[in-house]
Amino acid sequence: MKKFLKKAWRVFLWLMAIGLGSSIFFVILYRFVNPPVTPLMVIRMIEQSSDNQPLKLRKNWVSLDKISPSMPLAVIASEDNLFKEHHGFDMDAIEKAREYNLKKEGKKLRGASTISQQTAKNVFLWPQRSWIRKGLEVWFTVLIEWVWGKQRIMEVYLNVIETGKGIYGVEAASRAYFKKSASSLTRGEAALIAAILPNPLKWNPVMPTAYLSGRQQWILWNMGNMGPVNFLTR
Repeated sequence: MKKFLKKAWRVFLWLMAIGLGSSIFFVILYRFVNPPVTPLMVIRMIEQSSDNQPLKLRKNWVSLDKISPSMPLAVIASEDNLFKEHHGFDMDAIEKAREYNLKKEGKKLRGASTISQQTAKNVFLWPQRSWIRKGLEVWFTVLIEWVWGKQRIMEVYLNVIETGKGIYGVEAASRAYFKKSASSLTRGEAALIAAILPNPLKWNPVMPTAYLSGRQQWILWNMGNMGPVNFLTR
């Protein structure tokens, strides 16, 4: 038993070393190389195949300077007001979400994920909630904040985020919904794309519901309060 436990511990340490090493390797790699595919894209294609639907994967990677400045401002106004200030985690939002979820036990939970956390999850992990995934999300969030910086995090986020059925990134969304490149998005269109992100499989920015239109107006109001976002400084 002693020998077995010693051997099992060595195997565990080796697996930990491989896991840590590979995670650091891919984070450094994706600092310079664009991720070709994400776990969510693969999962969605498996779901399409299982439902006998045609496979659909629309994504067009573009650099941040080829995306309308209104788009990063819109997602910050919608998803993560303190994106430029925090180091991956908004502790105040986490505490408020925790208090809300304790009061609303049994009902829909409120999340407090920052854009950095969402990017870490989208690029490296799977979407289902679990403590293991959440722990890995924290690890990858710390890594990308340290290795990538805010500008690269925003660029990756805007290119991999799910924006519709089989549609990923704001360039593909802009072409699918508004028949134009992301560089030409107006403030209103950028706010509409940001508005659908909590449920992109249900909502369509071309045919907004009353709720979605109201959400767009709130995002536009918040964008006006925030002013332009400069990614050249951290």
